[in-house]
Amino acid sequence: MSLNGSNYTMKRKIEDFFVNEGTSIQEAMRCIDKNGKGIALVVDGEKRLIATITDGDIRRAILDGLNLNKLLSELIKKKSDSVYPEPTTALESSDKSELLRIMRKQNIRHIPLLDSNHRVTDLITFADLAPQDTLPLQAVLMAGGFGKRLQPLTEDMPKPMLPVGDRPLMEHTIEQLKHTGIRNVSITTHYQAEKITKHFGNGEAFGVNIEYVPEVDPLGTAGALSLLQDLDEPLLVINGDILTKVDFRAMHKFHCDHSADLTVGVRLYDFKIPYGVVESSGSQVLDIKEKPEIQFLVSAGIYILEPSVLKFIPKNEYFDMPHLIRRVIDEGGQVVNFPVVEYWLDIGHHSDYEKAKNDANDGGLKK
Repeated sequence: MSLNGSNYTMKRKIEDFFVNEGTSIQEAMRCIDKNGKGIALVVDGEKRLIATITDGDIRRAILDGLNLNKLLSELIKKKSDSVYPEPTTALESSDKSELLRIMRKQNIRHIPLLDSNHRVTDLITFADLAPQDTLPLQAVLMAGGFGKRLQPLTEDMPKPMLPVGDRPLMEHTIEQLKHTGIRNVSITTHYQAEKITKHFGNGEAFGVNIEYVPEVDPLGTAGALSLLQDLDEPLLVINGDILTKVDFRAMHKFHCDHSADLTVGVRLYDFKIPYGVVESSGSQVLDIKEKPEIQFLVSAGIYILEPSVLKFIPKNEYFDMPHLIRRVIDEGGQVVNFPVVEYWLDIGHHSDYEKAKNDANDGGLKK
């Protein structure tokens, strides 16, 4: 059976995946975020394939400290030393079973389809061809905060329940968890907990199983995890005020590949200093850089923890995630960074909330 006219692939607007070699890595990242499939296709003016850039390539570039304003040609050059330096492709008439065999053999998630002139006509993903297995993660949504910076909006409503588009903020996350294959979700609650429990109930209406972890007193961004019991699989912990399209499957694979005890989702943050920065040695000026831009990796409020990490969290005490991360490091645990290159927004201020609503109205939250 060929892909043409079949019922297991959905024709998508292939131009949404196209970038050229003169595109910056930053622009390629935006392309990947917009199309929601974790890949950009580098093509020439005739739509002939030159290279593929995946979200994994972008993550590695960030961890390697590569300037994201550099051109894609530089990233393509770095890929030439990989196991598969040339993009894996197939003819548009290829059979489903053959495509699955190639994907599994090479451990890849995408195959561009080409016509006889090497022009890209479609893109097939592993999810198009095979059902998604249940992901062996239990999710924990931290929803006990007061949301004081968003007052007066949060005077009568917990922040995770503020409307974004046609549903509460946290419902977007729960829907994403369901589509990822995560079925068991715990929600930590404190402030106006009844409004959360009334809306989500046991989770059946949302395709997941929900249990609630009430905080009698606020326990911080990690303390409530000490209340969880009988855990035998890793925890995906997400702050309740995060809106993101991060690939949880990719994050879980990254966590496993690095044999991590704790994986911290991080976001690249640019800060432009509005002054000339003077470099000196004593009184001698060595250089001056006018309004330089510096980059940091900041916590994205998304973590994966092995159950063994929970022993470092004190019972019924206020304990934040940075304290836990330091404790695991001090005890010799493996803590790694996972760069979030997809859509991500921390709704901490009114301007963030307005952006979230605008993104929802513009369709930016849909994959």
